[in-house]
Amino acid sequence: MKYALHVRAARPAMSEFARRLATEIEGNGGVVLEDPDTSADMVLAVGGDGTMLAAVQSAVDLDVPVLGFNLGTLGFLTEAEPDDVSAVVKRLERGEFDIETRLTVAASTTSAVAVGVNDVVVEKIDSTRLVSLEVVIDGTPFATYRADGLIIATPTGSTAYSFSAGGPVVDPQVEALVLTPVASHSLFDRPLVLPADAAIDITVHRDRLVRVNVDKTDLGQLGEGEMVKVRKGDRPAQFVTFGTTSFPGLVRTKFRLE
Repeated sequence: MKYALHVRAARPAMSEFARRLATEIEGNGGVVLEDPDTSADMVLAVGGDGTMLAAVQSAVDLDVPVLGFNLGTLGFLTEAEPDDVSAVVKRLERGEFDIETRLTVAASTTSAVAVGVNDVVVEKIDSTRLVSLEVVIDGTPFATYRADGLIIATPTGSTAYSFSAGGPVVDPQVEALVLTPVASHSLFDRPLVLPADAAIDITVHRDRLVRVNVDKTDLGQLGEGEMVKVRKGDRPAQFVTFGTTSFPGLVRTKFRLE
């Protein structure tokens, strides 16, 4: 197989592991691409969840699966540990793995479009002032939030920013979008779980600028009367899995539940 590598090269330990990974791949008959164009069969991430998010973006664009080696702190999105590199590469080359599809989320404004695997975040720019965000769901007005911002997360992203803001943890096998307000001063301030195909339109209701991010990538700013449309992504992300741990088991391990 031909592999495209995404590495957080700022840390020497990660660059060193990436070289070891490339050696293992080549020793087992695989190819590490210098230029990961459309010929890649799989994307491999070396780092933490941030590196994994960038790798997932590349994998979705290429329509190939992605596997992460956890060299970060939490590593919720990664499947493999560095100590298992030799065994993992052998399993990849033998085709001894499964593919788990994950919902993606797309955000579009009048000037930009982006797709993510975690979340769309609409948040205030001025740290001292709340913003007012009007939410319309499937064409029906729902609520206007006075808050620091709003998060629309996939099940994959439910363990990230949405979780920190009080949103529920959702198994990735459940196809849904989670709308979570951030520090809301509105009467209704609870997270809302919606069908994956829900059409969510968010309009800036007052003259306070907001920033739109998709998986921490800046999509730009919106002013009063401007809207971001949030929808299910056209193409799912494909995660390599070895089927060793259930989602509740993963949550238990990563959050060190006892």
